[in-house]
Amino acid sequence: MRFDGDGFARVGWGNVQPVITLLIVAAYVAVLTTVALRARAAGEFGEFSVARRALPLVLVFGSLSATYVGPAYSIGFVGRGFNSGLVFLLFGLAFAAQNILVAQCVAPRLRALSGCHTLGDVIGLKYNRACQVIAGLISVGLCTMFGSVMAAAGGEIITGIVDLPMWSAVVIVVGITTLYTTFGGLRASVVTDAFQFTAFAVLLPGVFVWLLLRDGGQGYTLFSSDLLSTTRQGWTDLTPVEILGWITAFLLGETLIPPSANRALASETTATARYGFLLAGGFSVIWFMVMIGLGTLAQRLISGEPTEDQVLMSLVRDTLSMEWYALILVVLISIVMSSLDSLLNAGAVALTQDLVRPLWSISDDRALAIGRCGTVVLALVAVVLGVWGVGTSILEGLSKCYSIWAPAILPALILGLWIKRPVPLAGMLSMVGGTVTALVFIAIFTFITPAVRNHVAILPALCVSLLGYLAGHLLGHSPEGRRV
Repeated sequence: MRFDGDGFARVGWGNVQPVITLLIVAAYVAVLTTVALRARAAGEFGEFSVARRALPLVLVFGSLSATYVGPAYSIGFVGRGFNSGLVFLLFGLAFAAQNILVAQCVAPRLRALSGCHTLGDVIGLKYNRACQVIAGLISVGLCTMFGSVMAAAGGEIITGIVDLPMWSAVVIVVGITTLYTTFGGLRASVVTDAFQFTAFAVLLPGVFVWLLLRDGGQGYTLFSSDLLSTTRQGWTDLTPVEILGWITAFLLGETLIPPSANRALASETTATARYGFLLAGGFSVIWFMVMIGLGTLAQRLISGEPTEDQVLMSLVRDTLSMEWYALILVVLISIVMSSLDSLLNAGAVALTQDLVRPLWSISDDRALAIGRCGTVVLALVAVVLGVWGVGTSILEGLSKCYSIWAPAILPALILGLWIKRPVPLAGMLSMVGGTVTALVFIAIFTFITPAVRNHVAILPALCVSLLGYLAGHLLGHSPEGRRV
């Protein structure tokens, strides 16, 4: 939506006053702020980081789902449905399978560990302090990278409401999110996530059903035909290596990223952690189907040739009234904010717990202050990287993060939880080797062989990470008396 000199917004249905749009946005921000304030400010670091380990199932499920269903799994999946039909639904099922595996095998084990605020804490408990610091560096870096992708997506949506420079739109989204996350910590993040989850979990599926049924059976028939033809073309556009890379990325790339791990650690019981991940995995399947469906419907309903990340906004702009268009854009902003607040909080907690506390002895009040300052610093970095990264599709941006996170952390974390005597050298070699290999291959695929997609980097990086773990396990030794 753009404001013209006569004060009207041009959105495809004639001249309409933009004041209604702005009022809807302002009302949503006011309600969100009220919800965040009612969650109260965190008074101690344990509340800021893991909400005193007292999150009930409804908040764990709602917050996990809201964190998962970020712009990549909404805006990005609609664009992929538009271009490749059901292809990305298969990759989404790999993500759902990951949640089920985590629910059954990992989340309860994490919650059973007392005194842990982060994955770095867990790795430090299983290996040693040096491994915790390495894990902390990776966690802070990846939360910032993930956050920059969310910031850029939020900026794109804001510029669809008001005619602002991209940098100022990014600042608005990140600024509002940072405000309530800085003071409220994890509980404010979880409560606002659950509130936002109820909004987009109803409205976007409702739009899909309305668009599918509004023309009777003919719309469904055309939808089925478009879905099949687009899916066939989508498969032919992918090589076997790219397919394997995407499946691996969705299966492992977002497994126990810091925000998700923090929900497991903050659950009130091990059963809460297990069922929270199970329910979130089940919801993700329904969500992916709806997003792919919206993308397929858009083939006949929108005009022009939008980019992948513009398909959803073009669809609601061309098919809904101005008021509904504004409301859906607000919902899309909430999707971005629900992921961004979780990433900022998790990154700040990792900064405090994994990088500061292992090196210096600080009080709880000082840790809380550092966590809050860390939230602001990470937000500023996310703004800079988000503006700099404009032009990259959301899924491509996240694929780089996935390609680093999975080989950098997962082998050391998962094996450390299950092996009776984990060896510190194995954890170090796995984390460092996986991270460096992923960065090298991403650089190669970006600057030297751009025809190869970045998500393929996860395959060699995982191999190096696992080989590093094996070498360290054979060459190193476990500290005396360490047990799992």
